[in-house]
Amino acid sequence: MTSPLASEAAPFGRVLTAMVTPFTPEGALDVDAAQKLATHLVDHGNDGIVVSGTTGESPTTTGEEDARLLAAVLEAVGDRATIVAGVGTNDTRHSVELAQSAAKTGAHGLLVVTPYYSKPPQAGIVRHVHEVAAAGGDVPVMFYDHPGRSGTTIAESTYLELRRNPLVVAVKDAVGDLERGAHLMRETGIRLYSGDDALTLGWMAYGASGVVSTCGNITAQPWADMIAALDAGDLVEARRINDRMIPLVRAIMTLTQGVIAAKAALQLLGVLDNRTTRAPLVDATEDEVALVRDALLGVGLLD
Repeated sequence: MTSPLASEAAPFGRVLTAMVTPFTPEGALDVDAAQKLATHLVDHGNDGIVVSGTTGESPTTTGEEDARLLAAVLEAVGDRATIVAGVGTNDTRHSVELAQSAAKTGAHGLLVVTPYYSKPPQAGIVRHVHEVAAAGGDVPVMFYDHPGRSGTTIAESTYLELRRNPLVVAVKDAVGDLERGAHLMRETGIRLYSGDDALTLGWMAYGASGVVSTCGNITAQPWADMIAALDAGDLVEARRINDRMIPLVRAIMTLTQGVIAAKAALQLLGVLDNRTTRAPLVDATEDEVALVRDALLGVGLLD
């Protein structure tokens, strides 16, 4: 299934959010809330959504839940946004099964993280990504370079090897090294998406295609406006927007785990009915909710 927004320069769109996964107060998958949230995201600046990523608490969801969630989001907004399915695990066979399911359901793209904890050698990373990509048929792949979570940084030689596969078109970068990323874009032709909200302005200035955001759960329009300003050559306006959003980014990304804070913010905004997470995560405390509320007030998202 082809994304409605795919282009060579931005194969998955420009502003994507790694969507939180709504649960009922008892911890069950809430498909109706997921469709409401997905619609809210697209109506407020996102042209893409990643489901079942780390922000979607994918280590705690089953393959059956992932398939139902993906189908629900595709039904809600799949004609208006790029829907990318997170299929990365530290088990290649499991990731292959998830990729096959996501492709069958109609995902526009696959997100494949470096296998975590087991810390495979670079040859193992190459094999893993190629096998998962093959399982997805003709669905394009964004791999996810996040040494902080996986324990392994993807080497430049591995980027070159992965780029031999025409399905591997982009990387979500959470390494945070702007010079390195610029070099990789230049030498390999990989399309880079910022995996860190705080660095999106810098990444876009270096030529990134877009962002896969956590804060986009709360609002993505400022990031869309910032990217539009950069496209128009208005760096002053891009900086102004970025400066205005710094308190929100800090509240969501540094107060506690990003998912926890994002769900608290969505509850405060009335988009979600609750802020339920699955263990080992824990729901935001009242003190944490108060700090998130202050940040929302500060950037004008709450009255």
